Amino acid sequence: MSTARARLVETATRLFYAEGIHTVGIDRIIAEADVAKATFYHHFTSKDDLAVAYLTDEFERQRDAFEGVAGTGAERLRATFTLLCDVSCSPGFRGCAFLNATADFTDPTHPVRAVVAEYRDFLRDHMRTLLTEADHADPDHTADYLLVIRDGMAVSGALGDTAAVRAGAEFAVAVVKMVAEA
Repeated sequence: MSTARARLVETATRLFYAEGIHTVGIDRIIAEADVAKATFYHHFTSKDDLAVAYLTDEFERQRDAFEGVAGTGAERLRATFTLLCDVSCSPGFRGCAFLNATADFTDPTHPVRAVVAEYRDFLRDHMRTLLTEADHADPDHTADYLLVIRDGMAVSGALGDTAAVRAGAEFAVAVVKMVAEA
């Protein structure tokens, strides 16, 4: 990746996450990234294209973090929800970049929504894999439950409700046990 492209994506990441994709103008990104307008258009066809790059980079970063959680099966699920809890309760947390992007891009056929769908499919599949490793009786449905709990934790974290975030992490572990015993 060229340094100019990297600066554009880094600047967009910071601004899009802090303020929302639609509220940040392309001229501001160009100015703060310290590149010429022609340089922007050399790397991206539009602001939407930059938004896709931002979310794609965020997806890669989060995938690496989730896949890097140590342990196996149930241990990794607990550690994953601990990680989600820690991130969601951290200073500066403004919610899930992917859920936030859906508020800006309501058209389900938009390329931004394709990245969001890919990310959510990854999360669901990752949880299903961990549940399968833990010999869980119903990894498919439980992965769906865990995804919904994760979404609630992200929203609660964005609202500054750390008690709800922590309760969500505890509930995720309880759901895994409850469904496994049913």
